[in-house]
Amino acid sequence: EEKGKVTSPKIIFEDEWILVVDKPSGLTVNKAETTKNQETVQEWVDKRQNKGSTLVSGEFFEKSGIVHRLDKDTSGLLIIAKTPESFENLKNQFKNREVTKKYLALVHDRVEPDQGTVNAPISRSPYNRKHFGVFPGGREAETGFKLLRSLKSPKLLSFLEIEPKTGRTHQIRVHMKYINHPVVSDPIYGGRKNLQADLKFCPRLFLHAACLCLKHPQTGEVLEFKAGLPEELDAVLAKLC
Repeated sequence: EEKGKVTSPKIIFEDEWILVVDKPSGLTVNKAETTKNQETVQEWVDKRQNKGSTLVSGEFFEKSGIVHRLDKDTSGLLIIAKTPESFENLKNQFKNREVTKKYLALVHDRVEPDQGTVNAPISRSPYNRKHFGVFPGGREAETGFKLLRSLKSPKLLSFLEIEPKTGRTHQIRVHMKYINHPVVSDPIYGGRKNLQADLKFCPRLFLHAACLCLKHPQTGEVLEFKAGLPEELDAVLAKLC
């Protein structure tokens, strides 16, 4: 794939109430002043739903039904509500922590013990408004992790399944850095030296939203969606031993 070319989200599931997509890395989710000349998931949704400049106000319309976010560099599952009622229902499920989210990540060094929980408050960094970190007085944040595999070459790495219980911005990346296991190829939290070495074997942030479990906003049925690792991350794992 050419550098700089970002593909569209891939549809995993759709009915009249919800749309579940697998977002590629490099694609920003929400429109903002800073995304003027970039493709975003929100614009893609608007085009699809044929929603030009509707004069309807309210959060559902402002956000085009996008209920939660993924960082631009993170790939994986994103759920989009197609009606204002579904939007409110899903928003509440996320707020009340009724949604299970599982990510796959490759992080530095051997994670010990094999499973655990990081509990540390997160807020915007006072030194750089675009960065987040663990700071006293930040918002409560909790992340569970489980080791799936440890790898030894080119350096000691751990392949983890990560389950954030809260939904803070950059939460997984901040918490992993906090316990000294930054995510591989993390341009913000990995450190410059790490990043240069990582990019030699991993072309992008190794973080993927692989599983989402929630209740259907209309029927209440429990749904579980999965998205396997994208090819470029699969290839990284295949090369490591």
